[in-house]
Amino acid sequence: MLSTALGAAAGISVGGAVAAGSRAPTLVPWPVKVRTAFPFAVGGLAGVAVALPVALGSALALAAMGRGRLPIKSVAGGLGLVGVALVAGVVGRGQVKRKLTPQGRDLDPAYANPPLNPLVSGSAQSAVTMAELGREGARFVGSVTGADDIRAVTGLDPVAEPVRVFIGVEAAPTVEQRVGLAMSELRRTGAFDRSHLLIQAPAGTGFANSTPVDILEILTKGDCSSVAIGYGLLPSFLSLGKVPIAAQTQKLLLDSIRDEMKTRTKPPRLLLYGESLGAKVQEAAVPGGPIDLDHYNIAAALWVGTPGGQVADSFHALCVQESITVDRPEEIPAVLPNPRPRVWFLEHDGDPVVRFRPELITNRPGWLPRDGSRGRNIPGSMSWRRGITYCQVLVDTLFATNVKPGDFQSLGHDYRADLGAVTAAAYDLTADVAIASRLETHLRALEKTKAELIAQPAPAAN
Repeated sequence: MLSTALGAAAGISVGGAVAAGSRAPTLVPWPVKVRTAFPFAVGGLAGVAVALPVALGSALALAAMGRGRLPIKSVAGGLGLVGVALVAGVVGRGQVKRKLTPQGRDLDPAYANPPLNPLVSGSAQSAVTMAELGREGARFVGSVTGADDIRAVTGLDPVAEPVRVFIGVEAAPTVEQRVGLAMSELRRTGAFDRSHLLIQAPAGTGFANSTPVDILEILTKGDCSSVAIGYGLLPSFLSLGKVPIAAQTQKLLLDSIRDEMKTRTKPPRLLLYGESLGAKVQEAAVPGGPIDLDHYNIAAALWVGTPGGQVADSFHALCVQESITVDRPEEIPAVLPNPRPRVWFLEHDGDPVVRFRPELITNRPGWLPRDGSRGRNIPGSMSWRRGITYCQVLVDTLFATNVKPGDFQSLGHDYRADLGAVTAAAYDLTADVAIASRLETHLRALEKTKAELIAQPAPAAN
């Protein structure tokens, strides 16, 4: 009884303190129910984590002094509970994967039919079928901009038709085969004859953001191509284990494109784009920074919302001489250095996906300094508490993106409001004030149209 009382007292004391500290402001809004339950959940877990070892330790000490018996049943029961929790976690994760994987395969009715445009993957002339593209691949190739989009923004006629290539993870069983299909598609569509070729690393589901590609297609008046190769069908938080194979895919694609460039008298400018997990993947494919970018003759790279920040401080240090990091377009210098920065990091100060790192458990991060200074959208009263801040930012990541089609925000992990200006600057695309304004309006209209298509129900069966 004494050991139980000691454990309970310690648990209540620590749990209460943790619960009180857990009520502090966080990076992004949470649902009311989550905000209400969080202190109790974190405080309860902290209390149990302290109570159990204190109770067990005191029981062992009392037994050693001959004042009690070793609670063998309690120890065995506690270990059993831990084992059950671990098994339940593994089983639950497997069930989530089995439920979400078919969603990544299922095509939206509006994007299910092969495109009539021969310059995109999935068309009748393509080496891959719509089913092999997966849901996100079908959306990507089905969103290519047209002549009317280019005229609406630039006021000029197109000079070429843009090319979009996408290879889904289920198009072939190996990385080598998927890259081979991508190269075949790039050659078939004449992608290497365009002035720009954008290589995008998709997120875990295969999501390849169409917005930066839209910007490139419009501002180059169609004289560009883009390519993405999927490596999974699951959300990024369930795809972290696939970063190595995804990076291998990117590297092999870059190697293949480099070899192709040697055969071209006028090769296109090569551009890199990665967002969220895609940024982490692409950065992992060029770990040498400028050395690797030189090797592949990369003109510019734009990496957006990298999980944990700029991959690692060592990687950022490699790029520091020719990189720029911005929270929003307003931070882009009016006069850029000469030569222009080749590596662009777009990272919101208050993006929990960027800020979430293991070091948060034990170390005060640089973005929560003691002097009280805070970046944009970081609450002034937010402070660092050992262990608690880590849990808060972990929950923040679950609510980091609250997307309403066409309502572009520059908040949390939502970068849509920033991409127009930052993409144009990163890729050195010409856009005067009037064109930039029309571009922003048109990008919102394109997203609304896409959302309406995705929402369309399947046609009724006859």
